[in-house]
Amino acid sequence: MRFAFYITLLVISGIFLASCAPKHSDIIIAKYSDDAITLGEFETAYAKNAGSIDLAKKDSLPKLKNFLDLYVNFKMKLRDAKVKGFDKDEALNAELKDYMEKVGSSYLIEKKIVEPGIKKLYDQRKYELRVAHLWIKVDSLGDEKAKALTQSLIDSVQNGKKFEDLVLKYSADQYSKKTGGDIYYITAGNVVPEFEDAAYATEVGKIYPHPVKTKFGYHIIKVNEKKERIPQVRGSHLLIDFRIDSTKVDSVEARKQIEDIKNQIAKGADFAEMVKKYSEDPSSKENGGDLGFFERRMMVKEFDEAAFNLKKGEVSNVIKTQFGFHLIKVTDVKPLPSFEEDKENLKKIFKRSRYDIAYNELIGGLKTKYNFKFNNDVVAKIIKQNDSTKFGTDYWSKEWRKSLKDSIIYSINNVNVSVDTLFSRAEKSSEFNNKLVTEKLLNTAVNKDGENTALNLEAGELEKTDVQFASLMDDYRNGIYIFKLQDDEIWSKVKVDSADLVKFYEANKEKYSWPDRVKFQEIFSRKDSLISSYYERLQKGESFDSLAAKYTERAGFKEKAGMYELTDLSNPLAQEAQKLKPGSFSEPVKSGNGFSIVRLIANDPARLKTFEEAKAEVSGQYQESESKRLESEYVGKLKNLYKPEIFYEKLDQAFKSN
Repeated sequence: MRFAFYITLLVISGIFLASCAPKHSDIIIAKYSDDAITLGEFETAYAKNAGSIDLAKKDSLPKLKNFLDLYVNFKMKLRDAKVKGFDKDEALNAELKDYMEKVGSSYLIEKKIVEPGIKKLYDQRKYELRVAHLWIKVDSLGDEKAKALTQSLIDSVQNGKKFEDLVLKYSADQYSKKTGGDIYYITAGNVVPEFEDAAYATEVGKIYPHPVKTKFGYHIIKVNEKKERIPQVRGSHLLIDFRIDSTKVDSVEARKQIEDIKNQIAKGADFAEMVKKYSEDPSSKENGGDLGFFERRMMVKEFDEAAFNLKKGEVSNVIKTQFGFHLIKVTDVKPLPSFEEDKENLKKIFKRSRYDIAYNELIGGLKTKYNFKFNNDVVAKIIKQNDSTKFGTDYWSKEWRKSLKDSIIYSINNVNVSVDTLFSRAEKSSEFNNKLVTEKLLNTAVNKDGENTALNLEAGELEKTDVQFASLMDDYRNGIYIFKLQDDEIWSKVKVDSADLVKFYEANKEKYSWPDRVKFQEIFSRKDSLISSYYERLQKGESFDSLAAKYTERAGFKEKAGMYELTDLSNPLAQEAQKLKPGSFSEPVKSGNGFSIVRLIANDPARLKTFEEAKAEVSGQYQESESKRLESEYVGKLKNLYKPEIFYEKLDQAFKSN
């Protein structure tokens, strides 16, 4: 009984201790004053710095320790920024607001429009649909009557009428009405979005229950088939033309020939060899009939349908098209790409076909949310008084402006925007500045300004509603605080004094030196015959200067008579020049895409740089040295103030949570 009691006590104690132990992310790995850094915070910061959690997990413990030291310093600086009241600094807050509006609008569009748009597009494009439609034009009926007729035809189908019969009777699409409205296979991104979305929302064998309006009119959409999409196939074909005499096309002989070829292939004949022997398509015959990769609808319908129903390595039955009879072999099939692989392509498709619709929907919603009100009366007054006014400086000089400048042209979120304010903003855009103020352009300016204001208002809410954006703003806020601290505590305190520079140079002069260098001239030509003739002329006593100034072909060197100022021996031409005595010249040598003759002017052996020669380097290194000293002093001051404690031993647990 005593043993059982001890066991029970140990189990209870274990449970109690386990429940008291901090969660992995709550483990404290550093303290400074009354603030602490948890393992979870450290892991987030380190992973962001490393590029990803996967990369962070591969790093060594010394790297983690080094980063923790830097991170503690960083956090102490941010605390110092708060103590110094940076969060109340008007200039810093204005910079933050400007950044939030610029980045927030782009972030909103990316998160609310582009990302969900391309994800929806990707999911739709996993499938292709075989679709039929009945098309009602608007032009002769008017919108209301066209929509009413379309709805009545939908009702007829729902009540048992055959869709294909109604297509034959009513559809304006002369190309598809005789085949029951069939427009073949479609894939999202290839047809107008309103049509695609309705089609992808319809069950196979059913019609979409509402009239679908596109820029072409109204449609009734029926989905006849839905299948997993094959993005591309690689096909080869063998073509036998129709036989044509003086009066008619004779397809019997052509079919007989291709059937015979088909039988030979079925018995083991090589497809590519049969193409080379028999095909009558000169553009593909010599490469075994290869047509490369192609997508749906790139080939004529009969060819396309056959090719996309074949598996890799299969040969089709005889296919008849307008060009003749074909045998098709699929040699490769591309699988669906992953979302990440297809992302850039999806963005292009989305921006081309769907972006404007999604953007207008977002803006419409935001204008409603923020109570956007357009004052048409003020616009009418401006247009009535306008005498060829242009946006920009022209507006401010107009007499009529005085009576309208304070009029409210629109309001949003209970804030009024005056005519003067609108014109002031509009003139900053090339879309409006110096353009004639027409009613259409003025309406556009009002709506654009309203759009921007609505986006900025919504961006202002993002920090409260979006964790990722809040993190982005924190990073930027911390960045400008640290920049100001560095400027106040370090960079502004670095003073470059000539006496200090000379002293620094004297203490470090061995760090500033020249390698072996030479000054030389070159005559360069791309032709060996020309360089040989120049060499002969030099041997006969002609001036190197005059020949180089007249004939060297190296870009930018003719006007310098081929002169190279002091050049180190990493340059192959300098190496050739160093072999010479001052004043002498070399034989022609190969140089890149041509030939060179070089003449040594002077040698400059390796030596220490003078102060004047090293001044720029000295100044840079002195400032860097002073910055490090001041940085060390500043961090030391913070350590004395906040007395940080760092628990390196707990870093063993970093990135090891379950």
